[in-house]
Amino acid sequence: MEGRMPLLGENFPTMEVKTTHGMMKLPDAFKGKWFILFSHPADFTPVCTTEFVAFQKRYEEFRKLNSELIGLSIDQIFSHLKWLEWIQERLGVEITFPLIADDVGRVANMLGLIHPAKGMTTVRAVFIVDPNGVIRAILYYPQELGRNMDEILRMLKGFQTADANKVAIPANWPNNELIGDKVIVPPASTVADKKKREEGKAKGEIECFDWWLCYKKL
Repeated sequence: MEGRMPLLGENFPTMEVKTTHGMMKLPDAFKGKWFILFSHPADFTPVCTTEFVAFQKRYEEFRKLNSELIGLSIDQIFSHLKWLEWIQERLGVEITFPLIADDVGRVANMLGLIHPAKGMTTVRAVFIVDPNGVIRAILYYPQELGRNMDEILRMLKGFQTADANKVAIPANWPNNELIGDKVIVPPASTVADKKKREEGKAKGEIECFDWWLCYKKL
């Protein structure tokens, strides 16, 4: 992984970072928990401010899903502190999750967060990392488009549902156009799996459009 950004399914790189909550070592600081690391272009900017408020408003929802939030930009720590102070004083929202001060761009370069064609600030990236420190999702947004935090929550719920039940998650779950809140049963890969699938269909536990597209209610 040296010399390039990490990819899906790889371990989140080990790093020590300076944050508004003090020095932290990632991913160890969140061992046993999911965490969402998200970058923003700059402090004291309009879209970023709306995003931080939106993340904070949903912070308890993230924590109920055994997950934590941590932000990042290439601003200095004093800029972070003054911006968070401004948000609390002017907007009445206290940001309680940590924010990385990556003022030399070390972390941003490690994670592939600076895209030169979009300028020299960090793009709006999201890394969803599981309790084993494995990167499960990476999202990129341009500077002009704010993120949808409810979609990030949906992804987190989807990953946890898939892991716990050995299933796949359909589009727009839990409001899929074909199967509603049901989940996809992976296609049979052995004779035993096929027999089990047929038994499940006979009992009404599994429904299928075809042998390769089956689903069930959890």
